[in-house]
Amino acid sequence: MKKTILALSLATFSLTAFANSPTVPTENNAQQAVEKLQKSAHALVLQTDFSLKDGAVSAMQGVAFGVDPELKIFNLTHEIPPYNTWEAAYRLLQTASYWPQGTVFVSVVDPGVGTERKSVVLKTKSGHYFVTPDNGTLTLVAESLGIESLREIDETKNRLAGSEKSYTFHGRDVYAYTGARLASGAIRFEEVGPELAPKVEEIAYQKPTFEEGVLKGNIPVLDVQYGNIWTNISDSQLTQAGIQKNDKVCVEIIERVGEENKVRYSGSMPYKSSFGDVEEGRPLMYLNSLLNISFALNMDSFAEKFKIKSGAEWSVAVKSCEKTAN
Repeated sequence: MKKTILALSLATFSLTAFANSPTVPTENNAQQAVEKLQKSAHALVLQTDFSLKDGAVSAMQGVAFGVDPELKIFNLTHEIPPYNTWEAAYRLLQTASYWPQGTVFVSVVDPGVGTERKSVVLKTKSGHYFVTPDNGTLTLVAESLGIESLREIDETKNRLAGSEKSYTFHGRDVYAYTGARLASGAIRFEEVGPELAPKVEEIAYQKPTFEEGVLKGNIPVLDVQYGNIWTNISDSQLTQAGIQKNDKVCVEIIERVGEENKVRYSGSMPYKSSFGDVEEGRPLMYLNSLLNISFALNMDSFAEKFKIKSGAEWSVAVKSCEKTAN
């Protein structure tokens, strides 16, 4: 009997102690747990033209980690060619849609660092956030994903403490810091700064069109490892033009130099499924992994052989030649 009473007393004491413990899942700290989960649910994705030769990227990551040690930080790329805002714009477009809503992208390709260009955060209609200088980097994601809202970063509130005298590393002091605060939930989007008109700085380029039997488009980027030429002309536009597998197509590649357009390549090739469908060294048109028209030489570099580059100033014109099976 005494043993039973002692056991019941110990059990009562244990339950009382557990109930008074701060780890008890009460309604209050259950709500706190939910809020913490929500705050840390969004990834931070970094892109720069810094490369990984020095500690610049690590400094940005350290700032973000300092905001929230549980923040998930990823790299898009740090190998954007120096000052190349066009390629920065393209790489964001290439990857953003594969990330979930709420993802925060920080893109720092900033030849105008320390000047009057605006530091902004774009919220797209897809629910993604982009933290960057407004220098053309947002051209393609704004066009593709739509502008929900645009805000200028208020550096009196969203800047790394103690960095006020630094004018040349906004990637660390402003963009990584603001991006981390937004991704972690330390601030809401509305706390970034004042709202701006829903329009970003744009880089002019050849948008895909089909007129009078000719498909026109841009060369946004090269498949640099193999020298293939990628365009922004989609498979649906190819269908619209009535071009089918094994058709022969006539291709011109044009570079805009100042006010003048210079033809850098002119030739014909078959439309094929893959590289091995033509003899080694021969050209072909195919659909790349993004289902856009591309050009290649089987087992050779199209870009190197014909001195083709990419960017807003490069465009293509494609039309059907006579339809012949190859």
